[in-house]
Amino acid sequence: MRFRPCIDLHGGLVKQIVGSTLRDGQRPTTNFSTEASPAHFAGMFRDDGLPGGHVIMLGPGNEQAARDALGAFPGGLQLGGGISPNNASAWLECGASAVIATSYLFEGAVFSWERLAELESVVGRDHLVVDLSCAPVGDRYVVMADRWQTRTDLEVDDASLEALASHCCEFLIHAVAVEGKQTGPDSKLVSRLASSPLPTTYAGGIRSLDDVERIGELAGGRLDFTVGSALDLFGGSLRYRDLCRFGPNADKRL
Repeated sequence: MRFRPCIDLHGGLVKQIVGSTLRDGQRPTTNFSTEASPAHFAGMFRDDGLPGGHVIMLGPGNEQAARDALGAFPGGLQLGGGISPNNASAWLECGASAVIATSYLFEGAVFSWERLAELESVVGRDHLVVDLSCAPVGDRYVVMADRWQTRTDLEVDDASLEALASHCCEFLIHAVAVEGKQTGPDSKLVSRLASSPLPTTYAGGIRSLDDVERIGELAGGRLDFTVGSALDLFGGSLRYRDLCRFGPNADKRL
């Protein structure tokens, strides 16, 4: 169970946004914004030995900020946001350890195995992370695409995780219903992801060390996690230094 730090970029700045409010022509709900450079945060994660985090470009105008972050921690951060076969290799050349694929993998609301295969052929399985951020629909969890506005035909379950696992190296999964709200993690989703066949990072709702402990208990320590708005670096109260204990070589006892 590892802490995977994140850098979310919007308008070229490091921000924490309620992801479900990011829509064309509307101002998203912003929990935090800073003039501190993305390279500043990336350098901090580098110095603290926290590889495997991610940089997410939320819309256009974030390319230079993303390059700055990747340059500060080459090989230490994954990159997501608008990834396609046309730009994926370039981002790896900029220093991303992997690219994170989201909406490109869908044609409208339908998952495309052909698009997945195309992207895998460009970057290779070992450099491809599939984002399966999802929302509850009854007893199911359904992947949300197009900035979490489109309910797709892909369900997050054991069958889909197994099928996708041979095409990528990791999964990144936000619990859309609780992301950015600091109301606690989605326990049902966490339990479901405990059987994931690949390294999987859970995001959404974490607000305290108790929540981190709860995720560890529910998933048997098999899930990694990231924290956004609740982190003190981004205006919250959950101490970054406490989470550094969950680095790959750190003592993880609370």
